[in-house]
Amino acid sequence: MNVRVLLVLVSCALSVVTGLVIARGGMGLASGSRQRPLIGLSMDTLKEERWQIDRDLFTRAAQDAGADVLVQSANSNDAVQLQNVESLITQKVDALVIIPHDGAAMAKAVNLAHQAGIPVLSYDRLITGCDLDLYLTFDNVKVGELQARFLADRLPQGGKLRLIRIYGAKTDNNAKLFKQGQDNILNPLIAAGKVEVLFEDWAEDWKPESAKKITNAAITKNGHNFDAILASNDGTAGGAIQALTEEGLAGKIIVTGQDADLAACQRIAQGTQAMTVYKPIQSIATKAAELALNLARRKPVIARDAIPNGQIDVPSVLLDIVSVTKENLRETVVKDGFRKEAEVFQ
Repeated sequence: MNVRVLLVLVSCALSVVTGLVIARGGMGLASGSRQRPLIGLSMDTLKEERWQIDRDLFTRAAQDAGADVLVQSANSNDAVQLQNVESLITQKVDALVIIPHDGAAMAKAVNLAHQAGIPVLSYDRLITGCDLDLYLTFDNVKVGELQARFLADRLPQGGKLRLIRIYGAKTDNNAKLFKQGQDNILNPLIAAGKVEVLFEDWAEDWKPESAKKITNAAITKNGHNFDAILASNDGTAGGAIQALTEEGLAGKIIVTGQDADLAACQRIAQGTQAMTVYKPIQSIATKAAELALNLARRKPVIARDAIPNGQIDVPSVLLDIVSVTKENLRETVVKDGFRKEAEVFQ
């Protein structure tokens, strides 16, 4: 008999601590002959540099901690990702980590895993509409707030900031959280007449070419009469900057981003991108490996937050983020060893 989740709420001076004890499928280690826990990692895509780094760091951390890892990538295809999860279940993984392409579509994957007695950790992107075990991410609302605050601190004196907004993929719940954070800062400024949104759209699957098309459409509609592009990640920022370059506007328009991709850090050093949000990948990947191993061994997990996913309030672990500009590139991504100074500054 599977026991779902035991939640123990303890009132503390600063926070509520949720003690999460997973007991799916008994004591863990689904294969009786297996000496090391087996963790399945189902990834949306490996096309972006960021996710390749996540995979490598997660795998290394899990292996160092005494587990083996099976990795599957779906190339942003929901049907393929569901097949990948089914394959991992068939191989009797002890815990499943999913980076969903579509958070709603992967609810079925969580249900299938639970039927097999396998706990599921949703990595960075929330899986919605299901009885999810655990969610690990950065404070994604704060990501959007940092991006928008950067623009709010640069309002033209006596005028208004004319803005193009490029959101992420509609299938990614995080994209909606980034927008929520941006709106928290921008909506009062829009109401006060200090910011005007000239054009906005969602970038399909976070594709740079989609962001380029959005920027081209905005320029066709408004000409060069705008001040900033609020791009929700570095890939879409790159697509927008490509369009700006073709118009002779690169470096003249403020462009935001997220993920501290190498190309984005180089653009910041060169002055064509103004900022990015650094989400320490080392932190989330190693923490995910630790949590997944605890789930696999059916050990307690401490989650201090809870995020609603449309069905339950999911026990959640939230990690800190950092705003990165040309002024603090060396003190952040370079100092952490995430990027090499020679590569960033070429």
